[in-house]
Amino acid sequence: MINFKQGLAALAVTLAVSAPASPSYAQGGSREISRERAHAIHQCSVLAARYPQYLWGNMEIYQYRACMTEHGQPE
Repeated sequence: MINFKQGLAALAVTLAVSAPASPSYAQGGSREISRERAHAIHQCSVLAARYPQYLWGNMEIYQYRACMTEHGQPE
């Protein structure tokens, strides 16, 4: 069984990586991201997972956005 927090963190990473994608963009094949961005996405997703939406409302996305800004990365 998947831990809820791990599942939520995986979902946040998936959404963060795929959110700006469009159909034409998706057909471009694989895309590599920098090690720094991957690290920031991971850390910020773990941080945001502490604030599930059903308990904290929008706090989860606010924490994720603030963390990405602190790492100098776009959402």
